[in-house]
Amino acid sequence: MKRIWFGLFLAMICLSFNAPSYQIAVMKYKGGGDYYANPTSVPNLVKFVNKNLGMNIDQNVPFVDVGSPEINNYPFIHMTGHGNVVFTPADAANLRAYLIGGGFLHISDNYGLDKFIRKEMKKVFPETDFIELPFNHPIYHQTYDFLTGLPKIHEHDKKAPQGFGILYQGRLVCFYDFECDLGDGWEDQEVHGNSEETRTKALKMGANILQYALMGEAK
Repeated sequence: MKRIWFGLFLAMICLSFNAPSYQIAVMKYKGGGDYYANPTSVPNLVKFVNKNLGMNIDQNVPFVDVGSPEINNYPFIHMTGHGNVVFTPADAANLRAYLIGGGFLHISDNYGLDKFIRKEMKKVFPETDFIELPFNHPIYHQTYDFLTGLPKIHEHDKKAPQGFGILYQGRLVCFYDFECDLGDGWEDQEVHGNSEETRTKALKMGANILQYALMGEAK
């Protein structure tokens, strides 16, 4: 845990001096689900926040295995996919230690992930559940204001998008976008054919998530 806090401390120092700072990563997991979906999405988000929020995140976004100690090198982990997810007991323990120690997990349901990820995250935090965050939560009101919560990026089941969180001792350690598909909205325009307006909304919401996770509540 000390390693995570030290990494976050160094990251903030680097940000304050406008120097190259740290990396974020995409989670690799077991079970056969396509953890590698949306290959252009997180790199595009990094470019957006570096340009528009003055952040200095490495544009190389690696995959990191949920059970690897290397997860502690990244203060922010993104997870996505359409299908099955399996956390072994060792994976769950590793992810729990990472999140309790200061890390942050963003999960984006790429349609089909929900029934699997809820069960697997229960292994990580058996004492708590996902809760829907109210529209006045700070994650929706960082640099960009989203007065009614998550933007709708892709239509799947004709349901409103929902943002769920896991809190540990009062701290939001995991944010989960459901019926929204933020990750698709971050991809190159030609991948899904989203309008520039839709892509911009997705990138702005992603920027809010990164800003909240890495820099705390905007004042």
